[in-house]
Amino acid sequence: MAPWRISLGAICFVLLALSQKKRRVIVLVIALTLGSVVMSMRQQSLESSAVANYFQSTVEVKALITTDPQRTAKRVSGQIFLPPSFSFLASLRQIDSGSEKFNLRTPVRIITSDKSVVGLLPGQWISLSASVLESKEARTGALLIARGSVTATTEASSWAKSLAAIRLGLRNASGSGDGASLIPGMVLGDTSLQSDQFKSDMRRSGLTHLVAVSGANFAIVSAFVLWCMQFLFRSMRFRIIATAIALICFIALVRPSPSVLRAAAMAAVLLISYGTRRGADSLPALGFAIALVVVGDPWQAREPGFALSVLATAGLLLYAPRVTNFFARGVPKLLAQAAAPPIAAMVFCAPVIVALSGFLSPASLFANLFAAPAVAPITITGFIAALISPLFPQLSTLLITCVKPLAIWIAWVADWAAGYRVLTLQKGLIGFLVIAVVIALFLLAPKRLVVTVVVLVLSLSYMQRFPAGQWQVANCDIGQGDGAAINLGNHRAIVIDTGPDPELIDRCLKQLGVREIPLLIITHGHADHIAGWPGVTKGRKIGLTWYQNVKRGARAQLQSTQGPVDIEVLWPDSGSYDPNNSSIAVRITTKDYTLFAGGDMEPLSQSMIASTTREVDIYKVCHHGSAYQDEIFTKALSPQVAMISVGAGNSYGHPAPATLELLEATGAKVLRTDRDGAIAISARNHRLKVRTSRSKLTFLRWE
Repeated sequence: MAPWRISLGAICFVLLALSQKKRRVIVLVIALTLGSVVMSMRQQSLESSAVANYFQSTVEVKALITTDPQRTAKRVSGQIFLPPSFSFLASLRQIDSGSEKFNLRTPVRIITSDKSVVGLLPGQWISLSASVLESKEARTGALLIARGSVTATTEASSWAKSLAAIRLGLRNASGSGDGASLIPGMVLGDTSLQSDQFKSDMRRSGLTHLVAVSGANFAIVSAFVLWCMQFLFRSMRFRIIATAIALICFIALVRPSPSVLRAAAMAAVLLISYGTRRGADSLPALGFAIALVVVGDPWQAREPGFALSVLATAGLLLYAPRVTNFFARGVPKLLAQAAAPPIAAMVFCAPVIVALSGFLSPASLFANLFAAPAVAPITITGFIAALISPLFPQLSTLLITCVKPLAIWIAWVADWAAGYRVLTLQKGLIGFLVIAVVIALFLLAPKRLVVTVVVLVLSLSYMQRFPAGQWQVANCDIGQGDGAAINLGNHRAIVIDTGPDPELIDRCLKQLGVREIPLLIITHGHADHIAGWPGVTKGRKIGLTWYQNVKRGARAQLQSTQGPVDIEVLWPDSGSYDPNNSSIAVRITTKDYTLFAGGDMEPLSQSMIASTTREVDIYKVCHHGSAYQDEIFTKALSPQVAMISVGAGNSYGHPAPATLELLEATGAKVLRTDRDGAIAISARNHRLKVRTSRSKLTFLRWE
């Protein structure tokens, strides 16, 4: 909407508010008006930027880096591992299309595969050739995809180098491992050492906020600095000024993220209030901090991190005292005070968490309680170690060694909590509204009635959890890829392929209760079958692995709680084929069922074993149900159930309509993960019972 329209509407609302003569209404309307006007003006500025004239073209550009380049998460596109890329924000200053040069000042997102950008720092000028695309990121005017190398045309400033040396020094002192990678994150918000799997555990356990510098970090650091200043200054005013300067440096060190700016603004208000002896009221300080940050950078209002930070702080201010009083009636005061903050923060943040992730983790409450005692020692000691690391690296390493056991403890808590099921709802507005209504009812309606209804709903949903009982064969819902398990009992299973994502396959195997894998079969080396390997091996004992080391005729037998499980390799032979037609194909036979799984076999290899193929109960359909299927081979299998592992909305058109028709013609019941979710089959005397993780009635489910 154009700024003049926003301004006109603002004037009308302000006049209406003034006519009501109610201060709260006036303040609320003016705040909303101010925010909307600033946002509208910034939006209009971006939309009218000259960079839009160069969309879908390749140009030479010059830009000023504004954020640290960060490596993006590992990505898989179908069968292919995509090369690592790096992303950062910059201020676009010049465009050279060859025929003309244009100077401007527009925020943009730059993505490049050039590894040299890792050493670049905010404030440096760069030049590059880039394709200009329309950006889906609201705060940027364009997305620039670098073509070739990125050249730094200026050196970083001494100030930027000093800050980088501190960050790098803390990384080096921390060492390796999940526990060690936590320390830079908890002290400086630097998560570059953390693996994708560990980041997933932190999210699932509800501990991600520990590595997002926020109000808690500022409170700890400011209290520590203020305490230190008493040894340097007798005047409280000088102590406050020194602490404020230290916090400004701390902001530059940790980088001005949404939660950092909010916490910094609030800390500034409280410091001024404390220094002038006018009293400190946290709630007005929070309101002022929100307004200050949003006016300065309106895009922060649309950042999830900013919303979570504000809501968590509001929960601590408004709801934590009520929780403390509630628990104090039946538990020790110290325990009540420890339990109140995470409960209050979780309650207020729950709607946004569900809207973003689609799940809530009940275990996160306990995870936060267990981790809380270790936060302050790690933050203070790590802060000191970071400051001295450029000058005294050995002493810095010694300090980090002292607190590393605490960091390892938090990492263990995250891994433990991530192993429990989470309550899954729909993402977006619906999930937000559902949780918001539940919380409103809990705060306003009779407590006993609300608690009874919530417990009843959760109990009924838990009874519908997946797989909820005995299962013999399972096909995981891991997107466009393959991943299946054959149950051997006692938390043991054969795993066939690992899918494209370690997090998804690990989550599936946790749901299935698999802790030991006597036989891991990787049918072939395409990314959608092998990229999830780290998730399978995480915390599980792996026995024999078949990957490019078995040929037609190989056999194995494993013992399950239901009897022997015979595995026969039907393909590949000793010939030379493309990766799909070199897939390991196995027939698994037990007293209760038979199963065929052939990776991404296509007609060439399918036809070579069609004459020796026998009927099976379960067919794990080759190549995600693509159109490349041999009709004679498929009819020879004649399965009761055909499982298709496929991603929703994939660009390959899987499963192909012709393949679905062919499977249905054999009399098979066709199940597909894009519609049915994960699939679990229980079998007895070749009678199959199917259960899926998704249905129209499972809006609320445990995963």
